[in-house]
Amino acid sequence: MLAVTVSAPGGPEVMSWTTVADPPPPGPGEVAIDVVATAVNRADLLQRQGFYPPPPGASEILGLECAGTVAAVGAGVIGLEPGALVCALLSGGGYAARVNVPAAQVLPVPAGVDLVEAAALPEVACTVHSTVFGIGGLRDGEVFCVHGGASGIGTFAIQAVRALRPAAVIATTAGSAAKLARVRELGADVAVSYRDEDFVEVIRTATDGHGADVILDIMGAAYLPRNVELLAVGGRLVIIGLQGGVKGELNLATLLGKRAAVHAASLRARSLAEKAAIVAAVRAEVWPAVERGAIRPVIDRILPITEVVAAHQHLADLGHVGKVVLTVPA
Repeated sequence: MLAVTVSAPGGPEVMSWTTVADPPPPGPGEVAIDVVATAVNRADLLQRQGFYPPPPGASEILGLECAGTVAAVGAGVIGLEPGALVCALLSGGGYAARVNVPAAQVLPVPAGVDLVEAAALPEVACTVHSTVFGIGGLRDGEVFCVHGGASGIGTFAIQAVRALRPAAVIATTAGSAAKLARVRELGADVAVSYRDEDFVEVIRTATDGHGADVILDIMGAAYLPRNVELLAVGGRLVIIGLQGGVKGELNLATLLGKRAAVHAASLRARSLAEKAAIVAAVRAEVWPAVERGAIRPVIDRILPITEVVAAHQHLADLGHVGKVVLTVPA
């Protein structure tokens, strides 16, 4: 089959669309999917650079999500038949013509979403639901803050909170006037330019000094002190990215005084059972909101997978709003 290969850790130019060995037939509990589209995630950029290897047993091929048609099913798989239109959460292998995936990580394409658009949903939906509503336990009426509101995670999180916790106050950060306008369109109540405003001051002022009950953070070390400062009493900070570094200073006295918590979360390395539970929760709680139009895939651009080098460079340049999707030729 054809797939994106990485010749050596490095920049986007190390990737090429070339012939590789076919995957084996799906094993027990697995589904083989003929990939129609996949999406670019920041984890793919890190893996390409040699910083984020796949978990043991996962495909070395990039790609953490896909959409396509079921090609075959392994023993014991119930409810999925060849020809079904699906999307899936992967541990790897999405940048390819075919991929095997545990059946419990496969989702139906939501009504009202086409197959290519569906490729932009599994990773963000599972990440946001498991962190904001799972680990973070966001309740209706609380204040939610997501950094990088124009990213794939951010655009989905804003919509999901607005749909599932309609009385929540949503705050976010973004880096340009156009991105600030877009996140407001998606449902953000407070949009802060991280380039020339202090997000702690702006959000605390907007919430009458309350701060944020749940913060979803992609920056890590660079934002750690200010995130803790922004937390409300009993607040929960959930870190899912390290774009701002891995080592930061944590003021434990501030954390104790607020009776707050700092969590770190990664989706890819979770067990099959944990991923199955997350996917089931997404299907039960998020998919109905997608199907009624309250949550929509936000796609910056759709490119053929042969332009994967340009796609990675675009994501690295931070010019995108939402997801970058790659289509796979039949």
